[in-house]
Amino acid sequence: MAEMDTSSGGGHKKGPGVKKGKKLSTRVDLTPMVDLGFLLITFFVFTTTMSQSTAMNMNEPKDDDPTKQMQVKNSGAMTILLGKADQVYYYYGQLDENKLSEQFKSTTFKQVRDLIVEMKKKTPIGDLMYIIKSDKSSTFKNAIDILDEMSICAVPPGHYAEVDITATEELLIKKTEDANGIK
Repeated sequence: MAEMDTSSGGGHKKGPGVKKGKKLSTRVDLTPMVDLGFLLITFFVFTTTMSQSTAMNMNEPKDDDPTKQMQVKNSGAMTILLGKADQVYYYYGQLDENKLSEQFKSTTFKQVRDLIVEMKKKTPIGDLMYIIKSDKSSTFKNAIDILDEMSICAVPPGHYAEVDITATEELLIKKTEDANGIK
């Protein structure tokens, strides 16, 4: 606890017959206060919870058996392709070689949410499927961003999947990026 030091310099007189009282000096020892401070710091360090890591739930297929793959209707499928420089490409249904310029379209991450919501509104939930494919030059951040968009748009799990990109789609992305000057 605190301690008082009462030693003083004495009772000097200042004149004949005048007696003054002793001057007491006080000194407070703060060592126990430092101990208390460290006890409080350790208490709060051990009792607080640190930031929790967040993870997105993903439904992954249990089998890679091609006979058990899910069939998707062309009218309910939207393929989203991720390119470099935060570019997003998409098409509905299956690619038709005769209509590539009409089917294959480009957008940005700001506009892709509207496309996802629009597709979700006009398609019965049983037929709805988003197919996400990443190009070799796309970033991991883009893949996470598109999964976040699915979560934000409340697309139920099982109605979107990440799939390997085909050679035709890679070629389309490359030609589009070359034509637009994206490096």
